[in-house]
Amino acid sequence: MTRRAILAAFVLTAAFLSFLLAPPAKSAEYLTLDKALEVAFRNSPNIQEAVFRLRTSAENLKAQQAGLKSQFSLTLNPVSISNTKTFSELTSSYNTQNITRSAASFSVRQPIKWTDGTLAITNSFNWQEASSSYVGGTKAGTFNNTLNLRFNQPVFTYNRTTLQLRSLELALENAQLNYAIQKLQIERQVTQQFLNLFYSRENVKIAREELKNAEESLAIIQSKVDAGLTAPGELYQADLTMLNSRASLENKQIQLANALDNFKVLIGLPLSVEVEIVADIRKRLVEVDMAKAIAHGLENRMEIRQRDIAVQNALDDLVRAGAQNEFKASVDLTLGLTGVDRGLSRIYDSPNVDKVVALTLNIPVFDWGQKQHVLAASQAQVDAQRLSFEEQKKQIEVDIRQAFRNLENQKLQIEIAEKNIKNAELTYAINLERYKSGALSSKDIQFYQLQLSTQRLNEVSALIAYKLALLDIKIRSLYDFENRRSIVEKPGDAV
Repeated sequence: MTRRAILAAFVLTAAFLSFLLAPPAKSAEYLTLDKALEVAFRNSPNIQEAVFRLRTSAENLKAQQAGLKSQFSLTLNPVSISNTKTFSELTSSYNTQNITRSAASFSVRQPIKWTDGTLAITNSFNWQEASSSYVGGTKAGTFNNTLNLRFNQPVFTYNRTTLQLRSLELALENAQLNYAIQKLQIERQVTQQFLNLFYSRENVKIAREELKNAEESLAIIQSKVDAGLTAPGELYQADLTMLNSRASLENKQIQLANALDNFKVLIGLPLSVEVEIVADIRKRLVEVDMAKAIAHGLENRMEIRQRDIAVQNALDDLVRAGAQNEFKASVDLTLGLTGVDRGLSRIYDSPNVDKVVALTLNIPVFDWGQKQHVLAASQAQVDAQRLSFEEQKKQIEVDIRQAFRNLENQKLQIEIAEKNIKNAELTYAINLERYKSGALSSKDIQFYQLQLSTQRLNEVSALIAYKLALLDIKIRSLYDFENRRSIVEKPGDAV
């Protein structure tokens, strides 16, 4: 066996062993647009932040609603012992007093939502044993129980309970709308980057075809030069074209890898996960009714409802501003039953009935115009929010009209791209035959190759632009014309 044969056998054996010992290649995960959106909705930081805000608003509203239910409280003071020594000017002597107490208080407080009043029932029970040096240190113990029913009602003012409850309800609805808007924005970003990633992958495919064509051209020129039919300068030009095609392919592969990493970050996938993009951008033209798109958008766009909520909040602020330095009153009604006795069983043998009726008036006299200025500022805020509400409606209609025009234009661009690619294919085929017969230089055939590649990419770009334009009008009108259905999300289904 010759030395060359031994070396070849060694190389083959090493290659075989490395193949056996190499770790299995990771299988790529096929990623469709729907699956990418599902991952993004689950992992996107913007979506997660919107969910946290939604939960915060929901819990605040639940807390406020829980506060409108009966509130029970129990206060215990198991033991309190005091020993005091005081000087009496009447007897010119000191008195030492020892007091031992135990007390408990149980109360039920019920806010009244409809009147902003409060109804409370309180039962206070205590036992006390006291001794004093005035009476020779004799101890005496008594039981005391007081049952009170109290009603407090503000009058001549606004209902603060219902206003606060409404503010929290509007805050929750606003958070739900913000969540839905974030989902639409994520859908737009993911779809755009997904299709751009597909475009980059197609760009790599076309670059591979260019390299293959350049290598075939180089082989043709090499055979002609070897046969003496073509000058060596043509070979150098063909070799340069092939090297440029190879460099272009390497650059586009790097761009694709970078775009893939950015896409993984966007949807929240680990960078170590291998993915393969699966996209369908076949030509599917959809009929869109602009009038229906405008009507559905104006009726359902979340931004309009958010502006309406801002107007409602401004009106509530106006109510609060009107209550500054206001004339108001408060009515307090108390009915109490108190029993005191040395024995617990006879504590209510001769009870004392307490009745209290109190009317409190708050009458502002002079505030140097403070309330007037606060009201003026709040009214200006209301007017500003109403103006913003109307302008938002106009802007939404303008956006939908522009999106419709862009969609129609993309249809035309697809037709132009299809015609251009047919012409480029025919032109390339004709000139390739001329090149093979020697009637065309390698530099000229390179021009037609690039022209064909450019038109193919233009077609892909036109189809992607149409897909994005269709998505744009879907998001702006909240109507899916491709599937003929509304995409309005109910607030209760947000999370």
